[in-house]
Amino acid sequence: HAESALGALEDAGLSKKDVDAYYCAGDAPGLGPLSMIDYMGLKCDHVDSTDTGGSSYVVHVGHAAAAIAAGKCKVALITLAGRPRAEGMATGTAPRPPSGTPAPDVEFEYPYGPTVVNMYAQCAARHMYEFGTTSEQLAWIKVAASTHAQYNPHALLQKVVTVEEVVNSPMIASPLHRLDCCVITDGGGAIVVVAPEIAKSLNRPKVKVMGHGEAVKIQHGGKLDLTHTAAVWSGPKAFEEAGCKPADIDYASI
Repeated sequence: HAESALGALEDAGLSKKDVDAYYCAGDAPGLGPLSMIDYMGLKCDHVDSTDTGGSSYVVHVGHAAAAIAAGKCKVALITLAGRPRAEGMATGTAPRPPSGTPAPDVEFEYPYGPTVVNMYAQCAARHMYEFGTTSEQLAWIKVAASTHAQYNPHALLQKVVTVEEVVNSPMIASPLHRLDCCVITDGGGAIVVVAPEIAKSLNRPKVKVMGHGEAVKIQHGGKLDLTHTAAVWSGPKAFEEAGCKPADIDYASI
């Protein structure tokens, strides 16, 4: 967390002394923001430890922008990090919450040995059944990820792959092949969200937060549609706030 934070601040042309807000989720060690702020020696007027799983850090960007707009802070630091590969979680087995944790679905799923891969395989299979999605179409996700990885010197897998290589890789949990699966690795990242006046003073490439949306998809006692996530609701909210539509996004230039 700290290494990523220092790298992001340096990249933004800022230092720890400039940070007045800190955001983290359940991956932060110790007591979350309390421990991390103490460890990194930050002086913060605003903190947020909202945990929505893998979407936490996107949620944090929106929360940081809202806090800045409300005058709560001017420089918000968001960090994420983990060591699943080094700590023996490379099998991708779904972790069982500690006794007493309110997760009623776990007791119904755990006896069947769920893993990240076979649970996502169920979603992929259902999507194929309902919409005629093909393995070749799913393979483009890996192709895009591998294309992005070549620009990250720290990426574990930097080789750009083709659709053919993905669908010809060994089957892990039908219909997902080995190259469809996310590699388990150690790493971290950080984002710095700043007030407009701070951004103008920094001689750095900038990304403007135009819109943000968030939503939660609950399980409805098992009566849920596996073919979509809560992004079907959060996405339109973000586009509406930004004043644009999906067709306006020039993905090739990003």
